[in-house]
Amino acid sequence: MRFRVGPPDEAKPPVPAAYMPLYTYLDRRYAATVVLTFEQIEALLGFVPPSPAFADAEWWTGACGANDGHTAAWTAARRSAAPQLRARIVAFERLP
Repeated sequence: MRFRVGPPDEAKPPVPAAYMPLYTYLDRRYAATVVLTFEQIEALLGFVPPSPAFADAEWWTGACGANDGHTAAWTAARRSAAPQLRARIVAFERLP
């Protein structure tokens, strides 16, 4: 009989695989606010987000309701997203 000794397997958050790098980045930050440029987000993801991410703030807030599984990347990391589209940045605030 073999026993495995090690840390318990961590539960995987309900984040689409494509957005897991953003989740991991935000989850591991201790700062109350993390501000990322669109270019930094693209670098983390390894792809350009869909066009609504650049034109519609609701894509970030989840208010659009249609296929918003991507929002799990920050909500699972216990953060909200506040985009500033003209400045091409998103502030991710830690939730209480």
